[in-house]
Amino acid sequence: MKFKSAWRWPAVALVVVLAAGLYFAFGPLGKGGKEQRYQQQALERGNLTQSVSANGTLNPVTLVSVGTQVSGTVKKLHVDYNARVDKNQVLAELDDVLFAAQVGQDQASLKSAQANLELTSANEKRAQSLFAQEYISRQELDQAVQARKAAVAQVEQVGAALRRSRANLGYSVIRSPVSGVVVDRSVDVGQTVAASFQTPTLFKIAQDLSKMQIDSAFAEADIGLIRQGQKVRFNVDAFPDRAFHGVVRLIRLNPTTVQNVVTYDVVIAVDNPDQVLLPGMTAYVNIGVARREDALLVPNAALRFKPAEAPPAAKPGEGKKKRDAASGTVWVLRAGKLTPVTLTLGISDGRNTEMLAGELKAGDQVIIAENGQVKGKSGGGLQLRPF
Repeated sequence: MKFKSAWRWPAVALVVVLAAGLYFAFGPLGKGGKEQRYQQQALERGNLTQSVSANGTLNPVTLVSVGTQVSGTVKKLHVDYNARVDKNQVLAELDDVLFAAQVGQDQASLKSAQANLELTSANEKRAQSLFAQEYISRQELDQAVQARKAAVAQVEQVGAALRRSRANLGYSVIRSPVSGVVVDRSVDVGQTVAASFQTPTLFKIAQDLSKMQIDSAFAEADIGLIRQGQKVRFNVDAFPDRAFHGVVRLIRLNPTTVQNVVTYDVVIAVDNPDQVLLPGMTAYVNIGVARREDALLVPNAALRFKPAEAPPAAKPGEGKKKRDAASGTVWVLRAGKLTPVTLTLGISDGRNTEMLAGELKAGDQVIIAENGQVKGKSGGGLQLRPF
């Protein structure tokens, strides 16, 4: 037992010394340690498209709300949701009993007024004859003339009332003002609609679903990049694997402010020949606002990278009050040392950024991250177990 105990501790010490030697010889602090510690990526040339994104809602280009000018009870419905209708097609009918009764009353009043006009006209002729023979005074003749004129006015007044009542009778039949598709129906048979203060909406008709538009809200930071005629790419949840296309048609100048966030409505024209896009769908819109051909691409991960142990004298930005918004810094390995390089940047697509000027060229390696085993400083060393 004493012999084994005497050899145990020297053996442990020898293993520790060998492990330390291997670590310093081949580990991150030895030869090639810098290259193994950092993940690098080469700069490449390629095409780059900058885009701005927002959400919007698909709507028909023309959506007509059909109401009624008269009050009444719905007697019949001739169309339902998704029904295709033509211009002047009957959509619904209101109970017309009261309107028909009013028409009959005004017709009777008109006949009475016309009979009175015939009587006053005959009286005027007799008065003129008697006045010529000096059997009546001038005043009596004038009264006869005035009675005839009043009867004429009465006929015109009752005639206007009759035309109004006939119009109201016609309004009891609700007709479509345009050709299209019924996308909403707000009434049922037996329901009473009142048009006393405002016209109630009974139906909504989309005039042409093969032509639609997206009403999208873009932030004020992006609106300066958007122009009419720019091409648009968008997706909808109903067809996640299909890309749709459109064109910017209008930028509305009326801003919307919600919780100090200012947005502008951008109207995008969309062709929908197969009518798979439906009103109310949420569209995820991307507008390409700039494009570069054969640009030198810098990974955005390299622009975001900041080494944990940067040389104090080499930290970028020292002595500057404010960095230019169009500049950025990447880190490279030169002679085994971390070196910052400042670049002049252009547009970005979210993954890569265009390099306009700098000391790098295509094929140069830039650091994008540190290896996980170095960041954690655990799990990569040699584990020793006691004897």
